[in-house]
Amino acid sequence: MITLFLSTSCTSCRRARDWLDEHNMSYVERDIIKEPPTMEELQEILSRTENGTGDIISSRSKAFKDLNINIDELSMNTLYKVIQENPNILKKPILLDEKRIQIGYHEDDIRKFVSRTDRQLQLVEAKIQIEENPVTNE
Repeated sequence: MITLFLSTSCTSCRRARDWLDEHNMSYVERDIIKEPPTMEELQEILSRTENGTGDIISSRSKAFKDLNINIDELSMNTLYKVIQENPNILKKPILLDEKRIQIGYHEDDIRKFVSRTDRQLQLVEAKIQIEENPVTNE
């Protein structure tokens, strides 16, 4: 099951939700402002990133700048508390399932949440569509 961490005011979050809906993907939606990620969820999210906090913290956001902190100087427990108290410093959306993570909305990357079987079926369907409706160059 996919967990979609989002903010209702975020355009990219709405696009990710719309994409999941259009592709009949099952997901649980979590508004990170109303219900910030738990310490365990933050640990899981960070464990799946390639660049640690740089992947999930929006360091250019006003919310982050207002904190006036240096993330590199914080202990992990302090960092988790800062995020929980200020969830708007997180990049959004965050999509997470048992194996994958995606931060931000990228249409090409979000396809990795579609199972291999479903992707193969989509490819077959696309090929059939092309065969039934060939494009002619006139």
